Formats: sequence, C-alpha cells, structure tokens
Amino acid sequence: MKFLKAIVAVGLMAASTSAFAADITGAGATFPFPVYSKWADAYKKETGNGLNYQSIGSGAGIKQIQAKTVTFGATDAPLKAEQLEKDGLVQWPMVMGAIVPVVNLEGIASGELVLSGELLADIYLGKVTKWDDAAIVKLNPKLKLPSAAITVVRRSDGSGTTFNFTDYLAKASPDWKTKVGMGTAVEWPVGVGAKGNEGVAGNISQTKNAIGYVEYAYAKQNKLTYAGMINKAGKTVQPTVASFQAAASNADWAKAPGYYVILTDQPGDASWPITAATFILMHKVPADKAASSEAIKFFTWAFEKGDKMAEELDYIPMPEPVVKLIEKTWSADIKS
Repeated sequence: MKFLKAIVAVGLMAASTSAFAADITGAGATFPFPVYSKWADAYKKETGNGLNYQSIGSGAGIKQIQAKTVTFGATDAPLKAEQLEKDGLVQWPMVMGAIVPVVNLEGIASGELVLSGELLADIYLGKVTKWDDAAIVKLNPKLKLPSAAITVVRRSDGSGTTFNFTDYLAKASPDWKTKVGMGTAVEWPVGVGAKGNEGVAGNISQTKNAIGYVEYAYAKQNKLTYAGMINKAGKTVQPTVASFQAAASNADWAKAPGYYVILTDQPGDASWPITAATFILMHKVPADKAASSEAIKFFTWAFEKGDKMAEELDYIPMPEPVVKLIEKTWSADIKS
C-alpha cells in the first residue's frame, strides 16, 4: 500500500500550497486518482500551483460539483446531456483507462486465470461460488484451482468504476441485466463492500481466494494478480495499453452530446472489454471564476505535458483531435 500512501501525501502537499494561487479543488472518481496525483505533483514543481483532489468516488464527486463546493467534479459515470443542462455543467473526458478483475489465488500469476463476462457475472450473482466450479475449470483446464469458496469484493460507495463494471456485466449477461442492472450503485446479490479502488485493492491483497475489480493502475502498483478476459470477439486478451487503445479507438467523441461515450464491450479482436474514460465536470458559470481559470490552466497543461506520465501508469491519453474539441468546448461554454 506504499503507493497509495505516497499519492495521498502528494494530495495533502498540494492542498497546503494551493492557497498561494487561486485554489484548485476537485473531488470524485478514485479511478483516475493515481494519474491526477502524478500530474498535480509535476504541475506544482513546474508552476508552484497546487491541486487538492479528494478521491471519494464518482457519486460523491458529482454531488460536490452540483453543490458548488469544489472547482471541478470527476466521474467515471458520465452525465447525460439533459442532466448537464439541468445542472449548468460542462463535461469532458480527461483520460482513458481500464478496469480489471483481480484475484488472490495461491500459485496463480497475473494473466493465467481467464474469465468471460458471463462467468464474471455469475460469480457476482452468487451462482458460481467455488474456485473449482466446472464453469471456471472449463475456461482454465491447466490451472490448479483450489476447492475453496470465492470471497467476492465489490464497491460500497457510489462509484464510476462500478458503473462501467456493471454496464459490462449487463452487456455480457442477460441474467445480470434483468436481476441487477447497471449504475454507480446497485443492489449486489453477494459480496463484501470496500470503499474506493483503494479499499478494494487493499481488501483483495489481504484476503485469500478473493475476487474484485479495480482500475488497472491500482492492480499494477499494488502487485495484485489480474485475470485475462474473453472479449466480445471471443478472443482471450490481457490488460495492456495496446488492448485498452484497441477498445478506445472505437469512440466517436465528436458526435456524442456532452462527450457521453461508454467504452465497455467494444468490438475488435484486440479490445480489452472493460475499458472506460474518466470525465471532468465544471460549472458553465463558476462561483469562483479565478479558481475555474486556474483549473482550466491545469487541464490544459495536463493535455499538453501529461501524456507520458499517464502512459507510465497505463492510462490512455485523449487523442489530439479530441483535445482540440475539448478546448473549443471550454472557450464556448465556461465563463471564467
């Protein structure tokens, strides 16, 4: 958990120094917390200006920006155009990443276990309860799987990671779609709740025979064992920048009102099936125009100089044509 403690320290340092300029305050999604923290640290070193970002989950981030208690909100569950209009908000994608199933199984390394969307749904429905269940063995005939109960870990807070994860399960499993559905929070049939990607990562690392879902940077930095997935094309894929990019390449941002695009279960032999974008929300007419202007400067810097840092954490930067669209949106819609 050293990684998580380190980025919390960055956030606190940013908070303590941001008063020297107009405060940039943000709150929301835990999915992009690693990359936002890395950007904030580099931005402070370059400009002297800090960023205070609270990693509290997408649902809470949306509530804070609606209440005007922060300069920007962050969510992995994008708001639809009518909701943006109602709340006087502007939305855009900041970076893309991926969600991965993670397990704690003795003797099994990352990528060795393979799951399908339907099987993952059945585990979270409580239909598949043991690691040596025939459905798991069928996909993994060469693995030595324990005859042990599966401890299911899921998010307890309103979460954009959950939104994308359950959206994928609903696409992969008609049973999941009718019984549970999708959203930032759902009525989970089974499982132990944990708060944030941080909480799920910590729970998995400490619990034998557990399964959960986290943003890939958390799996990588916490050395969690991830599973491969069978994608929409029926191909077995591993979580890599190439497989995330293959899924993201299908996105048509220019034609999506409010940039509302969901990247789960995309076609293509190489596509990772649980790929997602993470979004920023700001008011069209900000309560604090100076802080809003500082935030836009930070996001401009991140688009211009943050791509390499994002890639180092296995996030996917937004394509240049999309960045140009977003910059036009700022000019047209945000009065700062």
